[in-house]
Amino acid sequence: MTENEPTPHAESVSAHGSAESRSGFVTFVGRPNVGKSTLTNALVGEKVAITSDKPQTTRRAIRGILSRPGGQLVIVDTPGLHKPRTLLGQRLNDLVEQVLGDVDVIGFCVPAIEKVGPGDRRIAESLNGYGRAKKVAIVTKTDAATREQITERLIEVDQLREDWAAVIPLSAFTRDQLDVLSDELLALMPEGPALYPEGVVTDESTEDRIAEIIREAALDGVRDELPHSIAVVVQDVAPREDSELTDIYADIVVERDSQKGIIIGHKGSRLRDVGARARAQIEPLLGTKVFLKLHVRIAKEWQRDPKQLGRLGF
Repeated sequence: MTENEPTPHAESVSAHGSAESRSGFVTFVGRPNVGKSTLTNALVGEKVAITSDKPQTTRRAIRGILSRPGGQLVIVDTPGLHKPRTLLGQRLNDLVEQVLGDVDVIGFCVPAIEKVGPGDRRIAESLNGYGRAKKVAIVTKTDAATREQITERLIEVDQLREDWAAVIPLSAFTRDQLDVLSDELLALMPEGPALYPEGVVTDESTEDRIAEIIREAALDGVRDELPHSIAVVVQDVAPREDSELTDIYADIVVERDSQKGIIIGHKGSRLRDVGARARAQIEPLLGTKVFLKLHVRIAKEWQRDPKQLGRLGF
């Protein structure tokens, strides 16, 4: 955590919130693709974390903020725990460990459509190392499951630990049971005033949100190892003089020449597609039309290079 970020015991930056108000930090854990970022976005009511079917999409601790009459939840969306193969992977795991040690509640997620497996059991058991956090089990993606699957999953998950404060089935997609989850999480938080002002949905900077939107567009349709090799650096965001346009210049960083070719595509077709999809999400975020200029550059083996990782913000 940086100096400016609130901790679970930080004083309020907002005057609202009575003595009965509750506020605190929650994070969701689970295998890759159990829907952690989708759940974060659904609770916040706005897209603050990018989503992809590629494992390890999330690379930072992104805070989404849900303000309710009874208090405030700060949802910390983290990378998934995984077996690291690079220095980047190790740093992401270290980040998750730090967040798990700081939060008030940990939500353990399992998709309703998949049987509980060894990976789920290992993660559930690892929660023993975070004694101060209360634990909630969440069965996700119920909209895609049969009633029998949901029942079976609830039984399996319930048996993983004896200290669940609650076991809740839900769908982030249809929003079914989301209020039940947020009510339960809020009830488990310590008493205290709000940590962020009303109306704030994330503490991510605009540049960071733009970079993540571009990376999400670049991830779509790529295969194998390439997703891990993609990073995005926003070089400049500036309103154009005498125009309602905002000019954005950003670099898509990859590790090898072959990857650069894949991102650019035949005669630049894929890069144009990435730019168009990213622009469609950036314009509502900024509230202006956008001119987006993307440049693809190579930083050899950046995932394994401490200096390159530092330059890219890891």
